[in-house]
Amino acid sequence: MKVRHLLRQYEQGERDFSKIDLSGADLQGITLIGVNLKEANLTGANLSRAFLTKSDLSSASLNWANLNFAKLSGCKFIEADLTKANLNGSFMVDSKLPRARISGAILSDANLKRANLWGCNLCGSILRKANLRQVNLSGANLNWTNLHEARLTGARFYGASFNGTNLSQTFLKGVDLAGVDLEGINFSGARLGGSNLEGANLVGANFQGAHLQDVNFQSANLARANLAEALLERTNLTGAILQQVNLEKAKMKKNNIKAIAIETKSIDYQFPALDLQWSIPN
Repeated sequence: MKVRHLLRQYEQGERDFSKIDLSGADLQGITLIGVNLKEANLTGANLSRAFLTKSDLSSASLNWANLNFAKLSGCKFIEADLTKANLNGSFMVDSKLPRARISGAILSDANLKRANLWGCNLCGSILRKANLRQVNLSGANLNWTNLHEARLTGARFYGASFNGTNLSQTFLKGVDLAGVDLEGINFSGARLGGSNLEGANLVGANFQGAHLQDVNFQSANLARANLAEALLERTNLTGAILQQVNLEKAKMKKNNIKAIAIETKSIDYQFPALDLQWSIPN
Protein backbone atom coordinates (compact mmCIF):
# COMPACT_ATOMS: atom_id res chain seq x y z
CA MET A 1 0.00 0.00 0.00
CA LYS A 2 1.20 3.51 -0.80
CA VAL A 3 1.74 5.78 2.19
CA ARG A 4 -0.68 8.38 0.82
CA HIS A 5 -3.42 5.72 0.56
CA LEU A 6 -2.76 4.68 4.14
CA LEU A 7 -3.07 8.24 5.38
CA ARG A 8 -6.24 8.83 3.38
CA GLN A 9 -7.89 5.76 4.88
CA TYR A 10 -6.77 6.75 8.38
CA GLU A 11 -8.27 10.22 7.94
CA GLN A 12 -11.52 8.57 6.84
CA GLY A 13 -11.66 6.61 10.12
CA GLU A 14 -10.08 3.31 9.12
CA ARG A 15 -8.02 1.74 11.92
CA ASP A 16 -7.48 -1.85 10.79
CA PHE A 17 -4.24 -2.18 8.83
CA SER A 18 -3.32 -5.69 9.91
CA LYS A 19 -0.88 -7.55 7.64
CA ILE A 20 -0.16 -4.38 5.66
CA ASP A 21 3.14 -4.36 3.76
CA LEU A 22 5.07 -1.14 4.35
CA SER A 23 8.57 -2.56 4.24
CA GLY A 24 11.13 0.17 3.59
CA ALA A 25 8.43 2.88 3.57
CA ASP A 26 9.16 6.44 4.66
CA LEU A 27 6.71 7.02 7.54
CA GLN A 28 8.75 9.64 9.36
CA GLY A 29 6.58 11.71 11.73
CA ILE A 30 3.40 9.85 10.75
CA THR A 31 0.40 9.83 13.13
CA LEU A 32 -1.39 6.48 13.45
CA ILE A 33 -2.90 6.45 16.95
CA GLY A 34 -4.78 3.38 18.12
CA VAL A 35 -4.42 1.43 14.86
CA ASN A 36 -4.25 -2.32 14.26
CA LEU A 37 -0.90 -3.20 12.70
CA LYS A 38 -0.85 -6.85 13.71
CA GLU A 39 1.48 -8.93 11.53
CA ALA A 40 2.35 -5.83 9.48
CA ASN A 41 5.55 -5.89 7.46
CA LEU A 42 7.50 -2.78 8.51
CA THR A 43 10.95 -4.19 7.88
CA GLY A 44 13.40 -1.36 7.38
CA ALA A 45 10.63 1.27 7.52
CA ASN A 46 11.42 4.81 8.66
CA LEU A 47 9.11 5.56 11.61
CA SER A 48 11.34 8.17 13.18
CA ARG A 49 9.33 10.50 15.44
CA ALA A 50 6.09 8.72 14.47
CA PHE A 51 3.05 8.82 16.77
CA LEU A 52 1.78 5.26 17.22
CA THR A 53 0.37 5.58 20.74
CA LYS A 54 -1.87 2.66 21.83
CA SER A 55 -1.43 0.86 18.52
CA ASP A 56 -1.22 -2.93 18.21
CA LEU A 57 1.93 -4.17 16.45
CA SER A 58 1.76 -7.74 17.74
CA SER A 59 3.70 -10.19 15.54
CA ALA A 60 4.73 -7.30 13.27
CA SER A 61 8.07 -7.39 11.44
CA LEU A 62 10.04 -4.31 12.50
CA ASN A 63 13.57 -5.60 12.11
CA TRP A 64 15.97 -2.87 11.00
CA ALA A 65 13.14 -0.31 11.35
CA ASN A 66 13.93 3.24 12.46
CA LEU A 67 11.77 4.17 15.46
CA ASN A 68 14.09 6.90 16.66
CA PHE A 69 12.18 9.12 19.18
CA ALA A 70 8.86 7.50 18.22
CA LYS A 71 5.86 7.84 20.56
CA LEU A 72 4.91 4.26 21.44
CA SER A 73 3.30 4.47 24.88
CA GLY A 74 0.70 1.81 25.50
CA CYS A 75 1.61 -0.04 22.30
CA LYS A 76 1.47 -3.82 21.96
CA PHE A 77 4.52 -5.53 20.48
CA ILE A 78 3.63 -9.05 21.57
CA GLU A 79 5.97 -11.47 19.76
CA ALA A 80 7.01 -8.68 17.38
CA ASP A 81 10.37 -8.78 15.59
CA LEU A 82 12.42 -5.69 16.48
CA THR A 83 15.79 -7.25 15.73
CA LYS A 84 18.40 -4.52 15.18
CA ALA A 85 15.70 -1.82 15.21
CA ASN A 86 16.62 1.73 16.19
CA LEU A 87 14.48 2.76 19.18
CA ASN A 88 16.84 5.43 20.45
CA GLY A 89 14.97 7.94 22.63
CA SER A 90 11.61 6.27 22.00
CA PHE A 91 8.74 6.80 24.46
CA MET A 92 7.42 3.35 25.39
CA VAL A 93 5.81 3.84 28.80
CA ASP A 94 3.36 1.02 29.63
CA SER A 95 4.14 -0.77 26.35
CA LYS A 96 3.67 -4.55 26.13
CA LEU A 97 6.48 -6.58 24.55
CA PRO A 98 6.20 -10.15 25.88
CA ARG A 99 8.31 -12.59 23.85
CA ALA A 100 9.37 -9.85 21.45
CA ARG A 101 12.67 -10.30 19.59
CA ILE A 102 14.78 -7.21 20.27
CA SER A 103 18.30 -8.59 19.93
CA GLY A 104 20.89 -6.14 18.69
CA ALA A 105 18.44 -3.22 18.92
CA ILE A 106 19.34 0.29 20.05
CA LEU A 107 17.22 1.58 22.94
CA SER A 108 19.55 4.18 24.43
CA ASP A 109 17.65 6.89 26.36
CA ALA A 110 14.35 5.08 25.69
CA ASN A 111 11.60 5.44 28.28
CA LEU A 112 10.20 1.97 29.03
CA LYS A 113 8.78 2.67 32.46
CA ARG A 114 6.35 -0.06 33.57
CA ALA A 115 6.77 -1.90 30.25
CA ASN A 116 6.18 -5.64 30.08
CA LEU A 117 9.28 -7.29 28.60
CA TRP A 118 8.49 -10.77 29.86
CA GLY A 119 10.40 -13.43 27.93
CA CYS A 120 11.98 -10.89 25.57
CA ASN A 121 15.18 -11.58 23.69
CA LEU A 122 17.32 -8.50 24.33
CA CYS A 123 20.62 -10.24 23.63
CA GLY A 124 23.27 -7.75 22.53
CA SER A 125 20.91 -4.78 22.64
CA ILE A 126 21.99 -1.32 23.80
CA LEU A 127 19.94 0.26 26.61
CA ARG A 128 22.37 2.92 27.81
CA LYS A 129 20.61 5.44 30.09
CA ALA A 130 17.22 3.82 29.40
CA ASN A 131 14.39 4.28 31.90
CA LEU A 132 13.42 0.76 32.95
CA ARG A 133 11.79 1.54 36.29
CA GLN A 134 9.21 -1.06 37.36
CA VAL A 135 9.76 -3.03 34.16
CA ASN A 136 8.94 -6.74 34.02
CA LEU A 137 12.05 -8.50 32.67
CA SER A 138 11.12 -11.92 34.00
CA GLY A 139 12.49 -14.65 31.75
CA ALA A 140 14.23 -12.10 29.53
CA ASN A 141 17.47 -12.84 27.69
CA LEU A 142 19.81 -10.04 28.79
CA ASN A 143 23.00 -11.74 27.64
CA TRP A 144 25.58 -9.21 26.43
CA THR A 145 23.08 -6.39 26.87
CA ASN A 146 24.54 -2.95 27.58
CA LEU A 147 22.58 -1.34 30.44
CA HIS A 148 25.19 1.26 31.39
CA GLU A 149 23.54 4.01 33.50
CA ALA A 150 20.08 2.50 32.98
CA ARG A 151 17.47 3.08 35.69
CA LEU A 152 16.14 -0.28 36.85
CA THR A 153 14.67 0.53 40.25
CA GLY A 154 11.75 -1.77 40.98
CA ALA A 155 12.40 -3.97 37.92
CA ARG A 156 11.58 -7.69 38.07
CA PHE A 157 14.16 -10.21 36.89
CA TYR A 158 12.77 -13.63 37.82
CA GLY A 159 14.32 -16.21 35.47
CA ALA A 160 16.29 -13.64 33.44
CA SER A 161 19.77 -14.49 32.10
CA PHE A 162 22.74 -12.12 32.51
CA ASN A 163 25.74 -13.65 30.75
CA GLY A 164 28.12 -10.80 29.88
CA THR A 165 25.59 -8.08 30.78
CA ASN A 166 26.95 -4.59 31.47
CA LEU A 167 25.27 -3.16 34.59
CA SER A 168 27.85 -0.48 35.32
CA GLN A 169 26.52 2.71 36.95
CA THR A 170 22.97 1.39 36.85
CA PHE A 171 20.27 2.26 39.39
CA LEU A 172 19.14 -1.08 40.85
CA LYS A 173 17.72 -0.02 44.20
CA GLY A 174 15.43 -2.52 45.87
CA VAL A 175 15.59 -5.21 43.19
CA ASP A 176 15.41 -8.95 43.85
CA LEU A 177 18.31 -10.90 42.32
CA ALA A 178 18.33 -13.70 44.87
CA GLY A 179 19.95 -16.88 43.56
CA VAL A 180 20.69 -15.38 40.13
CA ASP A 181 23.82 -16.36 38.20
CA LEU A 182 25.74 -13.07 37.90
CA GLU A 183 29.24 -14.44 37.53
CA GLY A 184 31.69 -11.86 36.22
CA ILE A 185 29.03 -9.16 35.79
CA ASN A 186 30.14 -5.52 35.75
CA PHE A 187 28.34 -3.62 38.55
CA SER A 188 31.02 -0.92 38.85
CA GLY A 189 29.56 2.33 40.14
CA ALA A 190 26.07 0.81 40.35
CA ARG A 191 23.58 1.80 43.06
CA LEU A 192 22.05 -1.33 44.59
CA GLY A 193 20.89 0.02 47.94
CA GLY A 194 18.38 -2.31 49.62
CA SER A 195 18.62 -4.99 46.93
CA ASN A 196 18.45 -8.73 47.61
CA LEU A 197 21.29 -10.86 46.20
CA GLU A 198 20.97 -13.69 48.70
CA GLY A 199 22.58 -16.85 47.37
CA ALA A 200 23.55 -15.21 44.08
CA ASN A 201 26.57 -16.40 42.11
CA LEU A 202 28.82 -13.32 42.03
CA VAL A 203 32.16 -15.00 41.39
CA GLY A 204 34.51 -12.45 39.83
CA ALA A 205 31.81 -9.75 39.72
CA ASN A 206 33.01 -6.15 39.58
CA PHE A 207 31.47 -3.92 42.28
CA GLN A 208 34.20 -1.28 42.25
CA GLY A 209 32.82 2.00 43.58
CA ALA A 210 29.30 0.52 43.85
CA HIS A 211 26.78 1.71 46.47
CA LEU A 212 25.82 -1.42 48.41
CA GLN A 213 24.17 -0.03 51.54
CA ASP A 214 21.66 -2.44 53.08
CA VAL A 215 22.26 -5.02 50.32
CA ASN A 216 21.61 -8.63 51.30
CA PHE A 217 24.57 -10.79 50.22
CA GLN A 218 23.70 -13.56 52.65
CA SER A 219 25.17 -16.91 51.43
CA ALA A 220 26.18 -15.30 48.11
CA ASN A 221 29.37 -16.44 46.38
CA LEU A 222 31.61 -13.37 46.11
CA ALA A 223 34.86 -15.24 45.52
CA ARG A 224 37.35 -13.10 43.57
CA ALA A 225 34.82 -10.25 43.41
CA ASN A 226 36.10 -6.69 43.18
CA LEU A 227 34.66 -4.56 46.00
CA ALA A 228 37.35 -1.89 45.89
CA GLU A 229 36.03 1.55 46.90
CA ALA A 230 32.53 0.08 47.36
CA LEU A 231 30.18 1.49 49.98
CA LEU A 232 29.27 -1.46 52.24
CA GLU A 233 27.47 0.15 55.16
CA ARG A 234 24.91 -2.15 56.81
CA THR A 235 25.58 -4.76 54.11
CA ASN A 236 24.59 -8.29 55.13
CA LEU A 237 27.49 -10.65 54.38
CA THR A 238 26.39 -13.48 56.65
CA GLY A 239 27.59 -16.79 55.23
CA ALA A 240 28.90 -15.19 52.05
CA ILE A 241 31.93 -16.72 50.32
CA LEU A 242 34.59 -14.03 50.23
CA GLN A 243 37.79 -15.80 49.25
CA GLN A 244 40.24 -13.56 47.37
CA VAL A 245 37.78 -10.66 47.42
CA ASN A 246 39.29 -7.22 46.72
CA LEU A 247 38.29 -4.75 49.46
CA GLU A 248 40.87 -2.05 48.84
CA LYS A 249 39.54 1.30 50.10
CA ALA A 250 36.07 -0.19 50.65
CA LYS A 251 33.94 1.83 53.07
CA MET A 252 32.56 -0.36 55.83
CA LYS A 253 31.31 -0.44 59.39
CA LYS A 254 33.23 -2.44 61.99
CA ASN A 255 30.75 -5.31 61.99
CA ASN A 256 31.21 -5.79 58.22
CA ILE A 257 34.97 -5.77 58.58
CA LYS A 258 34.96 -8.33 61.38
CA ALA A 259 32.69 -10.64 59.41
CA ILE A 260 34.89 -10.38 56.33
CA ALA A 261 38.09 -10.92 58.28
CA ILE A 262 36.69 -14.03 59.95
CA GLU A 263 35.29 -15.42 56.69
CA THR A 264 38.49 -14.89 54.73
CA LYS A 265 40.76 -15.76 57.70
CA SER A 266 42.84 -12.75 56.71
CA ILE A 267 46.04 -11.92 58.56
CA ASP A 268 46.69 -8.22 59.19
CA TYR A 269 44.09 -7.38 56.54
CA GLN A 270 44.15 -3.66 55.77
CA PHE A 271 41.03 -1.51 55.42
CA PRO A 272 42.54 1.91 54.66
CA ALA A 273 39.20 3.67 54.12
CA LEU A 274 38.47 3.40 57.85
CA ASP A 275 42.07 3.13 59.03
CA LEU A 276 41.19 -0.14 60.78
CA GLN A 277 42.95 -3.48 60.91
CA TRP A 278 41.94 -6.99 61.92
CA SER A 279 44.30 -9.83 62.63
CA ILE A 280 43.02 -13.40 62.67
CA PRO A 281 45.42 -16.04 63.98
CA ASN A 282 46.05 -19.23 62.00
